[in-house]
Amino acid sequence: MAMSATTKLDAVNTMLSVVGESPVNSLTAVTADVRIAESMLDEISREVQSIPWHFNTSFDVPLAPDSTGHVNLASNIVRVDLEGTNVSADYDIALRGTKLFNRKTNSYTITETLKYTTVALLEWEELPENAKRYIMIRAARVYQDRMLGSETISQFTRGDEMAALIALREFEMDTSDYSIFDNYDVAKIVDRNSVINRLDRA
Repeated sequence: MAMSATTKLDAVNTMLSVVGESPVNSLTAVTADVRIAESMLDEISREVQSIPWHFNTSFDVPLAPDSTGHVNLASNIVRVDLEGTNVSADYDIALRGTKLFNRKTNSYTITETLKYTTVALLEWEELPENAKRYIMIRAARVYQDRMLGSETISQFTRGDEMAALIALREFEMDTSDYSIFDNYDVAKIVDRNSVINRLDRA
């Protein structure tokens, strides 16, 4: 049988196995434990993807105001930043809900099309395998912590979680061509309160 990428069902079954539950054949007709596991998998996926990884970040995205002068975003956009060439005294953009807010004018009104960097939450099937594995193992550890609270199992899965995070960071470095000014090692020193560092401490 040919190998294939990790499915969401695979991930949920891995989470169930950590707490000694039997695997399921589908995510449609499920028990409460399976629903909790799937919900927690989505929770951890949102947490991890809130970081601007190479795979969920888009550059030079033109966003135009609608007829009311508002820029409305898709519900999966979690981070927006003006590109450097667009920065001017007229704009200080913040994301509020699914709209862009101009702090300079204290309003949602934006008068022109500008280019932004956006970070999006991707569906499970769109994620690279390294991201799936890290999210799955982290979710399994958190699921176990909340459902059983076994320190022994938690320590075991925490080691797997760290190995998966290292693999994800190596994948990120290989695919995104970071320079010395924006690689993870430098970022961790410059911004000790970043989400990257908080993932290490979680």
